[in-house]
Amino acid sequence: MANSAMFEGLVFDERRKVAQVKHVGERACYVVDEDGFLRHIDAAQVDQQVLDFLKGQVDQHRDLAVSGVLDMMGKDDIFTKAAVESSIDNIDQAVGQAIPEQSRQWLGMMGFRVIIDDQGLIVDIEMPAGEIDDDEY
Repeated sequence: MANSAMFEGLVFDERRKVAQVKHVGERACYVVDEDGFLRHIDAAQVDQQVLDFLKGQVDQHRDLAVSGVLDMMGKDDIFTKAAVESSIDNIDQAVGQAIPEQSRQWLGMMGFRVIIDDQGLIVDIEMPAGEIDDDEY
């Protein structure tokens, strides 16, 4: 159960309307307006799908991702490399951890969008480098 929505402002319904974030008790939910019926979808369910997808993308290019992060950090030692690899291995366990608003805004400006159906299943993930086909997810 997550008390924050990781991708707030980046999750849209199939009608291209942004899913608002509301709380039901302690639980964060993405709210999809289905012809006037406000469907509350557990944010952790959606966020986990996104993280699983992103982890799959990073795993496909793991060496490039690790070396890119090490270059950005200006470090190339074995301990930093191990820490980066551990972070990649555990990215799918980050559900509920808030992404800073500034980072979410940057992702949105770059074109990152998560499209969900009225049940909270991911229909599409739009990435800055291009769209992900439904067949790939």
